[in-house]
Amino acid sequence: MQHPLIIASSNQGKIKEFAQLLQKSPFDILSAKSIGGMPAVDENGSSFLENAIIKAQAVHAKAPEGHWVLADDSGLSVEALQGAPGVYSARYAGEQASDNDNCAKLLAALAKDSTANRRAQFECALCLIDDRGRLSYYAGVCAGQIATEAQGTHGFGYDPLFIPDGYTTTFGVLDKQIKAKISHRAQACEHFVASFTDF
Repeated sequence: MQHPLIIASSNQGKIKEFAQLLQKSPFDILSAKSIGGMPAVDENGSSFLENAIIKAQAVHAKAPEGHWVLADDSGLSVEALQGAPGVYSARYAGEQASDNDNCAKLLAALAKDSTANRRAQFECALCLIDDRGRLSYYAGVCAGQIATEAQGTHGFGYDPLFIPDGYTTTFGVLDKQIKAKISHRAQACEHFVASFTDF
């Protein structure tokens, strides 16, 4: 039995990625467009999980009866920047910033010090609200480093800058099947899907 699952996001790149990662799950993936669009939310949480909960609850309040909701909040934390951009990853260069704007600001910040520690990690927190209103949480982390310049056009967000551990090129270059196995979102989704093996 397939359960209708609304992804609480207006980011089409993210929704496509979830559809790929959850293709073997017992869910029929829907976007926020199915409820008229992603509700306006104030992502004022101090952690990725808090923001994921905020988004999940906003969509759940508008979702039809029997629908499940999955919200993700994720971002990049860079050691040399004391964890920035962190929860502000999507709006690092401003509220209406594009992916290119955010990447450019990050590179500029690191370029100020040629000896800067470029170690970084992508983090993902998922909040699921089931058809009974119960909440559950899942998380994933992918460690790596920031490249000195953008590489590749695959993915979205900071993918062209992030070189995962064990590889020499960014997510923007690597085959999407590799990212689907090792990314922070892939790991969180793996935990999520594993929890439904009894369906």
